[in-house]
Amino acid sequence: MRILLSSMLSLGMVFSATALAQPAYDWARVVRVEPVVVYQQVPVTERFCERQPVTVVERRRSDDRAPAILGAIVGGVIGNQFGRGDGRDAATAAGALLGYHAVRDSQRRYDRDYGGTRYVEYRDVCRNETFYRTEERIVGYDVTYRYNGRLYTTRMDHHPGDRIRVVADVRPVRY
Repeated sequence: MRILLSSMLSLGMVFSATALAQPAYDWARVVRVEPVVVYQQVPVTERFCERQPVTVVERRRSDDRAPAILGAIVGGVIGNQFGRGDGRDAATAAGALLGYHAVRDSQRRYDRDYGGTRYVEYRDVCRNETFYRTEERIVGYDVTYRYNGRLYTTRMDHHPGDRIRVVADVRPVRY
């Protein structure tokens, strides 16, 4: 029992000493620092505007029905020349409708193509243009440092200055 208790006590002390052991820190001299650079294409959009002449047409809509009514009368007279009896009445009505609509469509076409007031106005005409600019970004630093006469290299996310903190790890060699 006494041997078991003493074995457990020594084993507990070994584990507690290992668990409480803190790593030892030291300082090493920085020999060289090289920035790690990445080149990226970055899109840049710019808006370009310039004043340009633009022809403006103010459309006018003809509300004058007199030419269309005159077209209906002429169409009715022409339609009356065809047919006999009830057929003549139908031809007159058809001629009047066709005359009215022919003149009305002609008025609309004229208003669209020739009607209205035309003038030149200067307006800003804008467009967006995208071009790419090359940017360089530092993503880290390759650091070479000297510790106990030997050179080591590591990559860091910031510039370390003239010295760097290192962990001094001493372990026994196992045979």
